[in-house]
Amino acid sequence: MKQKDIALIIVIVFVSAVLSFFLSNALIGTPQNKKQKAAVVEVITSDFQEPDKKFFNEKSVNPTQTITIGDSSNQQPFRGN
Repeated sequence: MKQKDIALIIVIVFVSAVLSFFLSNALIGTPQNKKQKAAVVEVITSDFQEPDKKFFNEKSVNPTQTITIGDSSNQQPFRGN
């Protein structure tokens, strides 16, 4: 390579670096040193409030009970017998 070519490459690299620096600052911007606010979390306690008696009482339906519909004497229902 000739000395002119090396000088031209150095100038092009310098100009492109300066151009990319200013272009990236224009598009992305500089970070702001502003303080951000965080949400305040309530303290967790070991106290437990009783559930509403309207929904949790002895007359309520118990969804954990087994429900049997019809006769279940067939032990292999998909066998086809």
